[in-house]
Amino acid sequence: MLRWERGTVTGVRTSWHGVERLHVELDGEDDEPAGGETVEAIAYPELTGTPARGERVLLNTNALRRELGTGGDALVVARLDVLPTSAEPAGHMIKARYTPMQTMVDAIDDPDSEHYETIRAAQDIEGMPVVVADLHSSLPAILAGIRAQRHSARIAYVHTDGAALPAAYSRAAARLREAGLLAAVISTGQSFGGDLEAVTVHSALLGARHVVAADVVIAVQGPGNLGTGTGWGFSGIQSAEALHATAVLGGTPVATLRVSGADPRRRHRGLSHHSSTVYGRATLTPVHLPLLERNYHKYNGFHASVREQVKTSIMEPARARGIEHQLAEVDARGLRDALEDVPVRLSTMGRSLAEDPEAFRYAAMAGRCAASLIP
Repeated sequence: MLRWERGTVTGVRTSWHGVERLHVELDGEDDEPAGGETVEAIAYPELTGTPARGERVLLNTNALRRELGTGGDALVVARLDVLPTSAEPAGHMIKARYTPMQTMVDAIDDPDSEHYETIRAAQDIEGMPVVVADLHSSLPAILAGIRAQRHSARIAYVHTDGAALPAAYSRAAARLREAGLLAAVISTGQSFGGDLEAVTVHSALLGARHVVAADVVIAVQGPGNLGTGTGWGFSGIQSAEALHATAVLGGTPVATLRVSGADPRRRHRGLSHHSSTVYGRATLTPVHLPLLERNYHKYNGFHASVREQVKTSIMEPARARGIEHQLAEVDARGLRDALEDVPVRLSTMGRSLAEDPEAFRYAAMAGRCAASLIP
């Protein structure tokens, strides 16, 4: 069910490419156009155009009223007095299909795309490393690790559709793109709004290699990971499919371990049960599992515990199913400086780099591991 409210745009907040952040004064009682509360709202110009101050808008306020964290803004569904200018894509691919906001895009695997012949002819991704993670907050940390090992590496981000569907919603990806640290953002499945669009993760990986000429890919869902506290009910489970796509296409899959030294939830302390489930039980191909090397000067009981968790909850269950993952010893020297140099704010579940350094350290180690595997 949707919760609808109407209001008037009263101001503009800090925005970025693909996202307009607005102040909207909601209608008061009896549908008066003024007198209600002012809320924060998001508009996607690709869908609605850009509402101006004084415009009347229709909002979906489900997330706002439920006081969700990530994604807890009101969303502009329509401008009540203005019909946006519509662009006409060359192709026929529709995303957010069969919803009132379905949108047409020019996908790289569409027959009308300029890249169609390249994608149709591509057979594999030529050993390219693909780093997979379940939390979007890992993206800048993985990138930092890649650049710490291979500063000039050309990096593409594949935005999967497990969480936020608009790729533009990721302020981190937008900032990294503006800074020239990401060569391209490719939105896949039902997600949309990247520099390039793809129908599947498979075609996105082929596009990253053969259209973007990427050396390495980071594949992760957008902001807003959905978890339920159950063993299998979390959106990051789709990480397994990205690993499978990588292996099928002749790439090198690298699995980011979700680790925390500060999460108050026991199931996510040390090695998260999400990583145990995805890599130990759901993944059907061997992957590289980056761990802190033992001779690192800060190796301690925490890291030894994580190593043991990886062996008992990932390696052994996978081996029982005939899957032999490979532990990758990673030198973490210099990674803290690399993380601090990233031009975006590092935050995972509301915790900063200072508050939960290991969460970001392990993501950066996955990046460094992948960079060392670039053919």
